[in-house]
Amino acid sequence: MCLHWEKAGVQQMLRIAGASLALLVMGISSNAAIAQNCGKDPLDGVTSLAELNALPKNAWLQYQRCIANQGDSEAQLKMGIAYRDGSDGPPKDLAAAFKWFQLSAKQGNQYAQLNLGMLYDNSQGVAQDYAKAVSWYRKAVKQGSVTAKYRLAYHYFYGFGVPKNTAKASELYKQAKAKAEFANEFALAHYQDGSNAAAIRWIRFVAEQGDASAQNSLGIMYGNGQGMTQGYAEAVKWFRQAAVQGDASAQSNLGVMYDNGQGVPQDYAKAVKWYRKAAEQGVAIAQFNLGVMYTNGHGVPQDYVEAHLWFNLAATQGNQDAINNRDVIAAKMTPADISKAQARARKWFEIHKNQ
Repeated sequence: MCLHWEKAGVQQMLRIAGASLALLVMGISSNAAIAQNCGKDPLDGVTSLAELNALPKNAWLQYQRCIANQGDSEAQLKMGIAYRDGSDGPPKDLAAAFKWFQLSAKQGNQYAQLNLGMLYDNSQGVAQDYAKAVSWYRKAVKQGSVTAKYRLAYHYFYGFGVPKNTAKASELYKQAKAKAEFANEFALAHYQDGSNAAAIRWIRFVAEQGDASAQNSLGIMYGNGQGMTQGYAEAVKWFRQAAVQGDASAQSNLGVMYDNGQGVPQDYAKAVKWYRKAAEQGVAIAQFNLGVMYTNGHGVPQDYVEAHLWFNLAATQGNQDAINNRDVIAAKMTPADISKAQARARKWFEIHKNQ
């Protein structure tokens, strides 16, 4: 039976990084003149999917374009998002997205200001210009944009478009963190197999601010030698900092370190302790590893009923090794013990169903 290393922290945040950071505001213009010139919003009165599908193709987009052309900032924002994403009718066109975001941003729309800054940041639809990106982020921050504040912190940290100022970066990051769950998604969007040194510097900075997800990611990088010299002791340090904050992936990873004696003296009891914390939060790999510990009697008395329970829980999440191990130990158990293990699994799900 093998132990599994929990890498979900980096993968999850990469998925988060791929998600849009912009907010789509679904406000409807109340300007009477616009309503008269552009007609009724085709979505007004639509209450079912069938009614939505029955609308003429691009009806919503045509209506938004009409009121956007007459100066409605919310419609201009929506047009920018539609062109940026290639959704709701038009093909993806970043130059057109830039045009609409700029029109809306100049009218003071904070979400357009944020998006405009991002286009300047990423050279999308316009030449890259960090100074202009910073300018638009600042405007959005003044209106309360937490995302813009987070991105400003990134710019101050690296000195992109502003003089480098890590103290200012730390201040802005902490302000943003206090209002929303931001981690190191911007850096991880540029991180590929540890090859981006700049992204790693930002991940370290965020980890030093106390962000558990970043701490876990940094631990994984040290553990695997991604972008840095492999160092198990450093990996343990960062996993522990995240684990004590309740980060389930870090708890699972810290369990692996104790299990294998990597960066710390081998200690099966402590491995079980951290596996259990992660397993109780639903981490499939931790559930699998806890099953292994009960199977082998490492750190706990050998107990096939408990092993079956944890393998079963991991198996319900699609862990194939857990399925195999569950079936192997089931052959060594009595029908009564199997029933007992299954009853415990049902009880576990009942307790955790709303968590």
